[in-house]
Amino acid sequence: MIDDFLYGTAGQPAEVEAAVRAAAAAEILPRYRQLAAHEIVEKSGPHDLVTAADRLAEEHLAESLTRLLPGSVVVGEEAVHADPSVLDALGGDAPVWIVDPVDGTRQFVHGEPGFCTLVALALHGEVYASWTYAPVLDELAVAVKGRGATLNGTAVHSGSPAPGATLKVAMSHPDYTSDAQKRALLGLNTEGIDARSCGSAGLEYLAVACGAQDAVAFNWEFPWDHAAGLLLVTEAGGTQSTLSGVPFRITGGNDLPFTAARDAATAARILDALRTGRQG
Repeated sequence: MIDDFLYGTAGQPAEVEAAVRAAAAAEILPRYRQLAAHEIVEKSGPHDLVTAADRLAEEHLAESLTRLLPGSVVVGEEAVHADPSVLDALGGDAPVWIVDPVDGTRQFVHGEPGFCTLVALALHGEVYASWTYAPVLDELAVAVKGRGATLNGTAVHSGSPAPGATLKVAMSHPDYTSDAQKRALLGLNTEGIDARSCGSAGLEYLAVACGAQDAVAFNWEFPWDHAAGLLLVTEAGGTQSTLSGVPFRITGGNDLPFTAARDAATAARILDALRTGRQG
């Protein structure tokens, strides 16, 4: 089913792109810098926000994406927040759309342009295609397994850092981690690595895929934050790994933190730093 959808003569990746753009145009952009106070709600705390745009854009995408691929289901950030059992679909037999309607909600709420909509298509825990759309920045990145990655229709390649260059890394904020994960992330505070707290995960992955940033290091495993970006990086020529040396699984149970990087050598340096940090 997915092969026909993505690669066959009736393939429809362009229609997914249109659906993503339409959801942003209908539900997100009209609320950009126009949110009323009652349209912003805290979930787990002041740094975990949801807005009317998140909820309505996810509903919009759920309807349009499942119509494009009959028999598919949706695992969306807001749906899982309301009913955690929705996550079980990742291990089922139906194709799954993994949706983060507004990745970077904090930036969106503050009227900043650094947010995006993330959509990935997966089956049996494997991601086959992804769409990363930053509507204010007018950037749309698409990755299809085995077909490479593009940004606004132009192929992107992660490349490799210049020899001896300080690595630019975006990481989870240590304040929002377990003690062991905090120690691991603090291992990035070492010579040759310039680490900073991340913004929108989707846009951080895009920066790695384009070679504008060398790596990311994240300690959380919500699939809607990572599925699209991990495929984007790997299809651009990069790589990814958890601390145990195996790829990140969107179904969970990963050894955290994990990294996605421009090339294998960079990933190895980041993992070494994380392991050193974790050992204290």
